[in-house]
Amino acid sequence: QVQLVESGGGLVQAGGSLTLSCVASGSIFGIAVMGWYRQAPGKQRDLVAYITTVGYTNYADSVKGRFTISRDNAKNTVSLQMSSLKPEDTAVYYCYANAKASLQGRPDDYWGQGTQVTVSS
Repeated sequence: QVQLVESGGGLVQAGGSLTLSCVASGSIFGIAVMGWYRQAPGKQRDLVAYITTVGYTNYADSVKGRFTISRDNAKNTVSLQMSSLKPEDTAVYYCYANAKASLQGRPDDYWGQGTQVTVSS
């Protein structure tokens, strides 16, 4: 199994910055994609950004130009630098990984427990 643990959430004023981090541990035989999703109260969980092993990135339109995703393949970590935060960025942010937990197995999706980000106006 693969475990994901997020850190870095908190309360910040609009216009401020925050960095989220996530580390993957456990039985890992390659992580194809790492990323972040978020879920606001009463809404579905939506993609924020993801990054592949070779560094290809994709962002939700709502965060382009404000958020930057990066990863360290050697350390199995992914980070999300968030700037120019807006109240509508308030949500629980979930770390995501598509990873293989065994040499012979197929990749599967794994999720962290989530970290709260609150942006005050």
